[in-house]
Amino acid sequence: MSLFSGKASREDKRSRILSEQAHYLVEELGKLKGSVVKIGQVMALYGEHFLPPEVTEALHTLEDKTHSLDWSVIRGVLYQELGPQKMAQLEIEEEPIGSASLGQVHRAVIKTSGEQICLKVQYPGVAQAVDADLDAVAQLLKLARIVSAGPTFDGWLEEVRLMMHREVDYLLEAQTTDHFHSLLRTDRRFVVPSVYFDYSTGHVLATSYESGESISSNSVAALSLERRNALARGALELFLNELYVWHEIQTDPNFGNYRIRVDQDGNRDQIVLLDFGAVQKYPLKFIEPVCQMIDAAYRADLDAVVKGGIALHFMHEDWPEKVLHEFGAICISVLEPLARDYGESDQVVLNSQGEYCWADSDLPSRIARRAARSAISRYFKVPPKEFVFLNRKLVGVYTFISVLKAEFNGQDLLSRYVRDDD
Repeated sequence: MSLFSGKASREDKRSRILSEQAHYLVEELGKLKGSVVKIGQVMALYGEHFLPPEVTEALHTLEDKTHSLDWSVIRGVLYQELGPQKMAQLEIEEEPIGSASLGQVHRAVIKTSGEQICLKVQYPGVAQAVDADLDAVAQLLKLARIVSAGPTFDGWLEEVRLMMHREVDYLLEAQTTDHFHSLLRTDRRFVVPSVYFDYSTGHVLATSYESGESISSNSVAALSLERRNALARGALELFLNELYVWHEIQTDPNFGNYRIRVDQDGNRDQIVLLDFGAVQKYPLKFIEPVCQMIDAAYRADLDAVVKGGIALHFMHEDWPEKVLHEFGAICISVLEPLARDYGESDQVVLNSQGEYCWADSDLPSRIARRAARSAISRYFKVPPKEFVFLNRKLVGVYTFISVLKAEFNGQDLLSRYVRDDD
């Protein structure tokens, strides 16, 4: 008994030391400016498969605590990027309406037209420092023995590097924003800012100013269930279009990237979509097996789900059949809110009309408990990065719907996209 107690004590001590190291690391990162904070946040979101849980937990506490820069500095950036002639065309508010680790946003008015726009201004030197900052964070993680150096970590490091370079490329973000504006311009459920290319550069992004409420605001919570359901169903359908139709997905689930425009007449509330710096384009060789896997999960076809998982290389055909089937069953359970029927499960919370109660669902914890009890963890290591991004987006969509306290069955939405063999 003492042998097991000693082992447990050593594990607890190791976890406590690791947690202390992680919090010290986060405290040091939080003191720095530029892309370091953003790198830490990205690693918190996507590092759960290559970082210890104590580290990801600590990184999740890393927030944008950087203070906005003085107007004199921002004005200097704007003059350098836009030139005096274009600056003379704008009346810019000196107080920012938002600030983060990479830049800050100022509201402005185009003098000749009266149009209100937003100028997202990147902090000086941020883009040039991305590689050095990322290498510094990686070195800190390695020196603290928080990660094991090797191909897996190095591969993820390069993916974070690519993500960061996309984040600081405002011309790319301008093009992506304009693309999504075109995709959704006829869908009145959504608002995507218009891009003002005349005032946009690699370090300044000019878009139309779009008002809206936080998804967790009192005014959104006060909406009727019918109106909250309409918003939630819109968010779910947007994700399905991104996946099945466009093959381009905004992978950052941060609620700061969304606003709700409440219609005072109650006719049509809208979701305002902001920040397209984290859009991922997926190749068909990845999208097709993912969609086939979702289709199979929708049909509760366990063998086809396993086949899809093997095609995506996060399951392997030489695994024991019991492990493959358990993993496939967990994948099927992820689609519970979108299922054709809920079977005999007494863990699904439905309202009196038989509609799924998203906010009352404990689906994430049920899936986590089931995975922990199984032998999957001995086989399932680091999944393909594309799948991790996709999973993070799905969790974000589910959370968005839960915060709205929506009550509806998603089966009718998913059924429009799946290729059902029945």
